[in-house]
Amino acid sequence: MQYVSTRGAAPILGFADALLAGLARDGGLYAPRTVPEQRPDAIRALSGLAYADAAVRVMMPFIAGDFGDAEFRATTSDAYSGFRHAATAPLVQIGANLFALELFHGPTLAFKDFAMQWLGRAMNRALAERGQRATLLGATSGDTGAAAIEAFGGQTQTDVYILYPHGRVSEVQRRQMTTAGKPNVHALAIEGTFDDCQRIVKDLFADLALRDQMSLSGVNSINWARILAQIVYYFTSAVALGAPERPVSFSVPTGNFGDILAGYYAKRMGLPIERLIVATNENDILARALASGRYEPRGVKPTQSPSMDIQVSSNFERLLFEASGQSAEVVRSLMADFASDGWFAIPSAIVQRIRADFDAERVDEAACAAEMGRVYRESGLVVDPHSAVGVAAGRRALAAAPATPVIALGTAHPAKFPDAVEQATGVRPRLPPHLADLTDRPETIVRLPNDRNAVADYLRQTARAPA
Repeated sequence: MQYVSTRGAAPILGFADALLAGLARDGGLYAPRTVPEQRPDAIRALSGLAYADAAVRVMMPFIAGDFGDAEFRATTSDAYSGFRHAATAPLVQIGANLFALELFHGPTLAFKDFAMQWLGRAMNRALAERGQRATLLGATSGDTGAAAIEAFGGQTQTDVYILYPHGRVSEVQRRQMTTAGKPNVHALAIEGTFDDCQRIVKDLFADLALRDQMSLSGVNSINWARILAQIVYYFTSAVALGAPERPVSFSVPTGNFGDILAGYYAKRMGLPIERLIVATNENDILARALASGRYEPRGVKPTQSPSMDIQVSSNFERLLFEASGQSAEVVRSLMADFASDGWFAIPSAIVQRIRADFDAERVDEAACAAEMGRVYRESGLVVDPHSAVGVAAGRRALAAAPATPVIALGTAHPAKFPDAVEQATGVRPRLPPHLADLTDRPETIVRLPNDRNAVADYLRQTARAPA
């Protein structure tokens, strides 16, 4: 399998090299040159498999040639061994033809664990085989950072630096990052928004001298391996509802566009997905872009679903690349417009191709709170604000097409956002036993200004030199 940059000016890589590169050297994102097909009999054969076994079958075509079969199976089995539910990603019915896919049974209680637990093991193995070290850099709106620190903490080949917006993540999310107590992980509180953190990360990757000096690699969903690992639960949940004979739709709480992009690739692989519903909170750039064809950020508004408080969705670039027929020229032009003008107009033919697969729904704060209350009253299930955004958008889609089941992705455990959940439901969710003492653990907080040079200096001062 070959991987190409969305901007067309970076080397074509195999999977292992794309895994370690993260962001392409031309500023683009790596994407597979071709998307392998899963035929109906192969999809049907996923029924009844353990999650890790299904993951091997779905992911293998993207990896073949870079990992040995036994090595890949062992890595994947180990990645999901720490999840605290027998089904790994259980599906729960909450209404007529409406289902919640619980993706928060991993070690940090968020869907990011599905990709990060695999990514941590795969990267450490690849680096060890090459006798190399890497400095891993990422930005988080809350859950990615905790998942990365959990996955890479204590790994032998990496130092991990996670930038998060100071004061804009929940207390549980912050403490999961600042109480790790592992010498190779660093949580950096940046005086700004998630978009500021993400911009600093991209700027540091664009500094090729620094990138080479520090052996930088990425853990955000700019890294293709993150998207790949998330494709799996689209297959397992759809099969549980009767795929390939029965089509389904997915409603996905969306900020940086990586999770729903995994669903798009699953559909490209042959999974019968009728609609992919982009569920946004009041930071609704993606809903506006699909409606108008104009991609234009506005100021980030803090909400009760902070992991979605994003205006610049990195993975949208991959969708533009695919919807334009993998035209790097089109993507370069749009990204140049964005850099110079702060917005871009999506060509009408590309907008129409995107609308063929995607719908979008904006769920405001009142609707989000109302949905948390409704789900609890009607099903007894307590959902977090992000998941509630997905469920609310899914209900609207179901009203328009009631014959097609809708799976809303439950992206985080409600105990990560106890205040919002309690206000909406009257129930204060508790952390599971393995995190029950989280508020008693000592924190290490490093605050830095919203400045790329300050972060670069911190990296130089604290990272262990790559081999």
